[in-house]
Amino acid sequence: MGYGTSQAMRLASNLILTRLLFPEAFGIMALVTVFMVGLAMFSDIGIGPSILQHKRGDEQGFLDTAWTIQVVRGVFLWLCTLALAYPVAAFYGEPILALLLPVAGISLLIHGFDPTRIETATRHLRVGLVTALDLLSQFIGIVTMVVLALIYASVWALVAGWVVSSLARLVLMWVFLPGPRNRLHWDPTAGWDLIRFGIWLFLSTACGFLVAQGDRAILGKYLTMEQLGLYNIGFFLASFPVLLGQAVTGRVLIPIYRERLIGSDQAQARTMRQMRFLLTGAVFVLLAIMAFAGEAIVALLYDPRYAPAGAVLVLIAVVQIPTIIGMTYDQAALAAGDSRNYFLLTFARAVFLVTGMIVGAEYGGLIGALAGQTLAAIAVYPLLIWLARRHGVWDGLHDLSFAILGLALASAAIFMDRRAIDALQGVF
Repeated sequence: MGYGTSQAMRLASNLILTRLLFPEAFGIMALVTVFMVGLAMFSDIGIGPSILQHKRGDEQGFLDTAWTIQVVRGVFLWLCTLALAYPVAAFYGEPILALLLPVAGISLLIHGFDPTRIETATRHLRVGLVTALDLLSQFIGIVTMVVLALIYASVWALVAGWVVSSLARLVLMWVFLPGPRNRLHWDPTAGWDLIRFGIWLFLSTACGFLVAQGDRAILGKYLTMEQLGLYNIGFFLASFPVLLGQAVTGRVLIPIYRERLIGSDQAQARTMRQMRFLLTGAVFVLLAIMAFAGEAIVALLYDPRYAPAGAVLVLIAVVQIPTIIGMTYDQAALAAGDSRNYFLLTFARAVFLVTGMIVGAEYGGLIGALAGQTLAAIAVYPLLIWLARRHGVWDGLHDLSFAILGLALASAAIFMDRRAIDALQGVF
């Protein structure tokens, strides 16, 4: 519910902002987002997952040590945005990025001071208040964006809203979340445990950046800012079902896998199968809506300038199908503290994805890049099965069922929208 409401607010803000700003603004902001997320993921040592799975996750000394690491990381990330600003602007040929990146990077500095009470609430599946505060901070950021876009009609409105949202979240979490306040503290044993678990997760999230943001980082070199803006609109809508599923699994499955010995009891196995079918099925239905109604959704919601994004939406929805089939497996590794093998899976995903997208973009433009992304997800599937079987969570019936449904959905969606997809060659 929290994620759905969040995306509904994002959609509403997009509908307003696309009428106040030009497509190039969204292309530039897509690149800013790539580097903000990239910096965060390339430096993530898994503070959140560590608190969720560690036996000392409720001890204040452990939590304060984790918070101290997080604060230092936030300062480091902001300094990185200062160092990267000019090279990034030169690489993409967009001088404004040299100014946008350091300002947007203030949000990374702010997040470094987020209280560990957020992870404590998630550890015990008490996420109601956290979700409400997250939504309120997002609403404050959206209002800021819209007001500034009305006044200045500039991409700076998007960056300012991002920073204001981060600051509002920090204040709300510190004021309203119950529990002891964090302070700077260093417990050597806790610090070593956090670093030992986090080193593999650091490598995993570095590769995870390429999985989550690699498409825009790569396409930003092949497309104009206007084309990237159209792609980003289609991606935002098409990726909603998968991101929703990942948000739920990320918050819920680690605590569940930590508490239960999956596979040791037939009743537990049946319960997990039912949950897995329900979760994947719900995401699959949403993905089917995006695939079959992509053009109509964009035509209904957006200005005619964004019409090509409808066919992009359909293609990206189809590309996401292999991802949702195995989205409930990898959290079992984190719940067991197996961050090393989790890294191996994420590394393989990144290598296949980057290779597939670059080769596809070179020979087939946007459509080729998306085809390469699909083949990459299929290629990494055997390694996903290996990890799932290692932790006793693989469900072959589930995967086969949704693979058959996915193939039928992809074929039907592409056939129905073949004319619009063919027309993309003239736009991209």
